[in-house]
Amino acid sequence: MSIDIGIVGLDKSGKTTIFNALTKGQADTKSSTPHIGKAKVPEPRLKALADMLQPKRVVPAEVSYIDIGASVKGGDRGMGGQILSDLSNTDALINVVRAFTDDSIPHVEGSLDVERDITAIDLELTLHDAGIISRRLERIETSLKGADPTERQSLLREQQLLEKLKAELEKEMPIRQLGLTADETKAISNFQFLTAKPLLIAVNIGEGQIGESTSLEAELNSRHRGVGRGVIALCGKLEMELTQLDEEAEKEYRTEFGITEPVLERVIRLSYQLLDLITFFTTVSEEVKAWPIPKGTTALKAAGKIHSDMERGFIRAEAISYDDLMKCDNLAEAHKKGRLRLEGKGYPVQDGDVITFLFNI
Repeated sequence: MSIDIGIVGLDKSGKTTIFNALTKGQADTKSSTPHIGKAKVPEPRLKALADMLQPKRVVPAEVSYIDIGASVKGGDRGMGGQILSDLSNTDALINVVRAFTDDSIPHVEGSLDVERDITAIDLELTLHDAGIISRRLERIETSLKGADPTERQSLLREQQLLEKLKAELEKEMPIRQLGLTADETKAISNFQFLTAKPLLIAVNIGEGQIGESTSLEAELNSRHRGVGRGVIALCGKLEMELTQLDEEAEKEYRTEFGITEPVLERVIRLSYQLLDLITFFTTVSEEVKAWPIPKGTTALKAAGKIHSDMERGFIRAEAISYDDLMKCDNLAEAHKKGRLRLEGKGYPVQDGDVITFLFNI
């Protein structure tokens, strides 16, 4: 399973630079064309499992980053509307906000203002969602005229929910913060609203600001952190350059600049938190693999993430926690010690579970 994250922001904010830092890519930072790249999710537990079980193949989870290239500013006008629509299939968004100074790269608004730029992208995403709702409400009004009683009730429920969302969007309240019920969330899932997606604000600082990054991040989080929303401060240019070095040189430079964690690891960790994801592992066919799933996913649905046949023919799951397995030499010993658990369809998979699914089709 791959997680798809879209990278947005104003022109000249460093979107492609951060894309390169996250994917170890070399995309042209002056190009306005979209870029797509993948990054393997750092997972120490996967390496430990591989060292223990010695599989022929080790498969980490992956994140796909989509750098849309052009600015999203422009809403439903021209390219902006198409770009925003392309973002609908992503699982989360990163809004790159410029905080670095570079006289050779003029800011599109003429001056640096982090708060203004955060608000500008928030507004574009809100306008996009409000536009979708308005168009759907118009179609519902038309459909109601010829609807039978059953269909009419369904349309009226949808109309009521969409009007509620529209009213909140007009107050500049993103959908992710509305505390929708499970049924309401399911009802609007096909719309893929952008303000319903988790959003990580990446404040792109200069090298001279690295010493202030922790305090800047804390200050901005105090104002902008919320449900499915957080802030990270990073130096995109330096991080991009560091990914092009060999491992030893990269460590030396990180130590010199006081950077304790690579940007990829920080962004993925925060993205997992915003998406409320956990990881479980499978060890079949001489392959150890990591699977990211939403917290609370049942064993039945987790099996379906691997293959629909597993979900359809689910019998039971044999599970053991990562910590319990590490106390044994292998799965066979874990079985002898009674550490393996038999779980049914409704079992909520826990972070770090190592699972074998038994199924019959």
